[in-house]
Amino acid sequence: MEQSAAPVVISVSRDSEHQFTKPPRDMIMLLAGLGVEGDAHLGRTVQHRSRVASDPTQPNLRQVHLIHSELFTEVSEDGFTVRPGELGENVTTAGIDLLGLPRGTRLRLGDAAVIEITGLRNPCAQINTFEPGLLKSVVGRDGNGDPVRKAGIMGIVLRSGAVRPGDSVHIELPAEPHQALERV
Repeated sequence: MEQSAAPVVISVSRDSEHQFTKPPRDMIMLLAGLGVEGDAHLGRTVQHRSRVASDPTQPNLRQVHLIHSELFTEVSEDGFTVRPGELGENVTTAGIDLLGLPRGTRLRLGDAAVIEITGLRNPCAQINTFEPGLLKSVVGRDGNGDPVRKAGIMGIVLRSGAVRPGDSVHIELPAEPHQALERV
């Protein structure tokens, strides 16, 4: 994906309940080591229901979910209408190839908040409940038949701070060799 504009936050969302869609907000507060204040996935250990059921002591590598708004344009070509927050993300960006960033990349959102990318979101069948057939648009296949997950990335909060629509996003790549993102 070509970067055409300065990376920016276009929307922020949170929900205190475990719902699929998160309503957009004027601001979210990221809390170091925990995630998004007031969000159902806030915590040092896993909060995703299926992961809690299998092992509630696992570290929470999914504190913040980010999606690139360019995905909405891509799925619209398949007939789907998706808006910020509707796929459960906390931060919607524009101008960043989120899926192409290596694991360990740090993103500074706004003036203070810093997250570290841990991996790819592994979308589940709930996406088809939101819009039938959408899962196939956000999980493709490469030339070898392996899954290509396009439904965003996950991260942990390293430094607290407020994040608002319009905030800039600064990218700090980790030392090489870079490691490709895998599902978390």
